[in-house]
Amino acid sequence: MTDLRYPIGQFELPSQISDDDRKAWIRDIEETPANVRKAVAELTPDRLDTPYREGGWTLRQVIHHLADSQLQGYVRFRLALTEEEPTIKPYDEKQWAELVDAKSAPVEPSLDLLDAIHRRWVFLLESLSASDFARRLNHPERGVLSLDVNLSLFAWHPRHHTAHVTSLRERMGW
Repeated sequence: MTDLRYPIGQFELPSQISDDDRKAWIRDIEETPANVRKAVAELTPDRLDTPYREGGWTLRQVIHHLADSQLQGYVRFRLALTEEEPTIKPYDEKQWAELVDAKSAPVEPSLDLLDAIHRRWVFLLESLSASDFARRLNHPERGVLSLDVNLSLFAWHPRHHTAHVTSLRERMGW
């Protein structure tokens, strides 16, 4: 049986990163808002309030989490591009997912936020050189990471959560 927590598999740290990898990840980021919108299209509020797995977040929480997380990713890129190896502040995503807006707000504002963040982020990403992607930030829990690694992570992350939505829809016949 597939692990419902990781429907596309766990994130794997790339050992080598090419220009083609970067281009593919930037396309993933560019396509994220449309893919997420498609995944939640026509879901009723009751269905949005269904956990994607036992003990997991509801689809509504997943969508709000995606907006929160991708915003964090965008800010981290900007910090790493403007400061020397900044130490970023992690956030407690589980606690954020329990806040009232994550549990009960309509998903449309988070979908709109993903649209805006990703349009701006892609514009920035397409302007960067290989040396820019080599810039690093310090994540207190994960250590020092290059923007290349961050790009791969923030390209994987929305595919991971979109698959939570689509796999539940498939299992439920929605």
